[in-house]
Amino acid sequence: MIEFLWAIAAMPSQGGGGQGSQLFGTLMPLILIFVIFYFLLIRPQQRKAKEHQSFLDGLEKGSDVVTNSGIIGKVTGITKTVVTLEVAPKIRMKFLRNTIAGKAPQAAEEQDSSS
Repeated sequence: MIEFLWAIAAMPSQGGGGQGSQLFGTLMPLILIFVIFYFLLIRPQQRKAKEHQSFLDGLEKGSDVVTNSGIIGKVTGITKTVVTLEVAPKIRMKFLRNTIAGKAPQAAEEQDSSS
């Protein structure tokens, strides 16, 4: 496919349209790079950000979560910007809502119960 596009860009123009073809051939690699970056980097990152935002919007009391710093706790209070986590019995810490990374892994819960 790329070879075909290069072949089209390298074809000598017929008539007086030489500059248009030359401009097209010069810009084609930049356009291809942008398209590749969009589909391989930008679009998946936007999708992941939307999924994380919907997870944060769906947080509720009693959920086991992990923060970006690796602290695992149970949600005991939620406001618009702050989440209160119980990290140990009767020990509560407040975190910014956007620092919650995701659900707590099940392995961590099993280790806590076996200790």
